[in-house]
Amino acid sequence: MKHILKIMALVVVVAGLWISLLQTSVVPRSYTWLLPVYLIISLGCYGLLMVGIGLILFPTCPQEAVLLQKDIVEAKEFLTSRGVDVGSD
Repeated sequence: MKHILKIMALVVVVAGLWISLLQTSVVPRSYTWLLPVYLIISLGCYGLLMVGIGLILFPTCPQEAVLLQKDIVEAKEFLTSRGVDVGSD
């Protein structure tokens, strides 16, 4: 519930800022109407950046890879003993 309140507060602040920019002539009116579009595009770029960084920094687990290979060999042996053809290596 707290997270929703934070998001709603942020939306209210951004909307208030946008409306105040529309009322004043600090930023040209033609640019002010495009600010929500720029915000959405910026959030999309930020999201893509975070996904990219997450993929770059994705941890590798060599110990888990060894354990997984052992599990695969064990499963193949079990299935072979039950008469299931699991193919060759």
